[in-house]
Amino acid sequence: MFFASTQTPPAQQLGPVESFFANYGLLLLLLALIVFMFWSSRRRAQRMKVEQEKKQQAMVPGVKVLLQGGLYGTLVSFDAEDLSLPAVVEIAPGVPIEVHSQAVLRVVEPEEPTLTEDDFIESDTEQAAVDPEPGLSSGSADVQPDGDDKPKG
Repeated sequence: MFFASTQTPPAQQLGPVESFFANYGLLLLLLALIVFMFWSSRRRAQRMKVEQEKKQQAMVPGVKVLLQGGLYGTLVSFDAEDLSLPAVVEIAPGVPIEVHSQAVLRVVEPEEPTLTEDDFIESDTEQAAVDPEPGLSSGSADVQPDGDDKPKG
């Protein structure tokens, strides 16, 4: 039998930098990942703290709030210093309820009124009463006719 012997090239010699990263590269990557995780968790905690402080500053009696159960109500009393005390929320006129102070999810910002179709039609008819020919205005003398003098039918 004939066996072909192949020579393997000699092992390449690595420089000091390549040798260091070959031996400790994975460890450095793991260390960098741990530092990043620590930094991002601290940053997130700081952001959450700022949001919590804003929420507590906005919790004044009379604001509309959303509870975690999905109920909307008006805040009657809330103690931002002692969260173990219940908050009193009025869910209907004369119907106050006590809830855990952390059950108040957020303060509801008043929404801008949206224009419904009926309001749009009503405002359009009011505009027509004020301006009987909506296409004409004081500067309509500059408008060129379309050149077609035939009556449209």
